[in-house]
Amino acid sequence: MTDHAVVSPEEWLAARKELLAKEKEFTRLRDELSDLQRALPWERVEKEYVFQGPDGEQTLSELFAGRSQLIVYHFMFDSGWEEGCKSCSLMADHYERSIVHLEARDVTLVTVSSAPLDQLEAFRKRMGWSFKWVSAGPTDFNRDYRVTFTPEQVESGDIVYNYREDTEYPGPELPGISVFIKDDDGAIYHTYSAYARGLDIFLGVYRFLEIVPKGRDEDELSYGMEWVRHHDRY
Repeated sequence: MTDHAVVSPEEWLAARKELLAKEKEFTRLRDELSDLQRALPWERVEKEYVFQGPDGEQTLSELFAGRSQLIVYHFMFDSGWEEGCKSCSLMADHYERSIVHLEARDVTLVTVSSAPLDQLEAFRKRMGWSFKWVSAGPTDFNRDYRVTFTPEQVESGDIVYNYREDTEYPGPELPGISVFIKDDDGAIYHTYSAYARGLDIFLGVYRFLEIVPKGRDEDELSYGMEWVRHHDRY
């Protein structure tokens, strides 16, 4: 760290203004990308998915809870696991307090996992979360949105994740986020999904780390999020 450049206040200000120009360019590019994300064509959801939740069985349509837009966070939690994924838990810590604000903007956010409801509820209570969490159970939902894979797929490596054949993240469960909209006639459309590093932007803790001198400081770890713990285990 002592090898880092140290300059006068005047030189620092000049360097900061030069960087600010790059930051503003990035902001404009991010706005352009957001426009393109919203401009994606939609695909109609034809299947009648039924989830198990705290309110009993609910269809995908009912998960909208009276709003027109739905965000689903695909939380990694296999039925054979004793607890949910620690990285997905970090994500959940972020959106837990955002849900009330999203609902004010006609957006419902629901967490969906493969594990049975009783496992989800026990872990949710342990972590102190209040958001709605439902089980996709035996439905095709998580498989159709490419976040849950069969034992045969895992063994053979026949996994398509993040829109490509993937061997970097082998396993029965992987993270993702999917967005849906419902029109006035009740038809539901899938408008967007993101996976892997596409989820980073939703992790505010990374944005904070990126502006401190050591950055994410993950280069020496065996994988990027190895340092993450469930928030009750730090």
